[in-house]
Amino acid sequence: MAPAPAPSSPGRVGDVGLGIMGSRMAANLARAGHELTVFNRTRATADAWAAEHGGTAVASPAEVGAASDVVISMVVDGDQVREVLLGEQGVAQGAAAGTLCVDMSTIAPAQTRAIGAELRARGLALLDAPVTGSSPKAEDATLTIMAGGSADDFARAEPLLEVMGALVVHAGPLGHGEMVKLINNAVAAANAATLAEALVVGQATGVDLDALVEVMGKGSGGSAMLDLKAAPMRAHDYATLFKLEHMLKDVRLCLEEAQSADAPFPAAARARDVLVAAMARGHAADDFAALLEAVEAFAGTRLDG
Repeated sequence: MAPAPAPSSPGRVGDVGLGIMGSRMAANLARAGHELTVFNRTRATADAWAAEHGGTAVASPAEVGAASDVVISMVVDGDQVREVLLGEQGVAQGAAAGTLCVDMSTIAPAQTRAIGAELRARGLALLDAPVTGSSPKAEDATLTIMAGGSADDFARAEPLLEVMGALVVHAGPLGHGEMVKLINNAVAAANAATLAEALVVGQATGVDLDALVEVMGKGSGGSAMLDLKAAPMRAHDYATLFKLEHMLKDVRLCLEEAQSADAPFPAAARARDVLVAAMARGHAADDFAALLEAVEAFAGTRLDG
């Protein structure tokens, strides 16, 4: 059995999860010269990815673990993370002692710490490294990545993370990457809900929305959400960059952590309610800009564009 690589070398790389984000992130690793062993729940997706980018598609996360020194996972939620890392066919079933798991999914910090403890008991390590940025940033490797874990594990994974992101931050111990990500997304959701309300108020009062957006963009009302979501909201274009149901999941997780810490976060709670209302109107799989639909319904109006 080959020894674990030195911390300065990531060694053999595996990837579990080739969805909208994961496939693009893995493609950047392949372009950087890493020959990946990959698994996806839908085997045809993994086969197609390997045919396009090289590497080897396998039938289980356990096979990825057996072929890798570092395994990156990018799946939907905490249950899936546990299954692909610790399940009957999980990475831990095939991985050698010293293998580093880098989970780039967004899940509850408490789940991350629990999974990390179980992996440690098997001689494996875990770094949580969720990302912020939608699919275009995943494609052009300009994601922001916030990592939680030991300094040694971060140093080992950092060369890989830098291939996928423009900003890579060691946020602290295991779980802190997740917490930073959740707070960031809660703020983004609150900003997006506020933007939707501002556009509706602007139209209701007869304001030129072009002028409103231009002034806000140059003034204290500016934000990343204004830059990214004002035009799609006005066009009612909800082409998915980040699913509304995933944003709702993140906001809920953030509020659970805030409640556990006895820290109020009313702006996030309001954003959660708007997202829930948009979900109820059938926009779960749409981009989270579709929260506008709930704001419009509440106001009894619709943006003209």
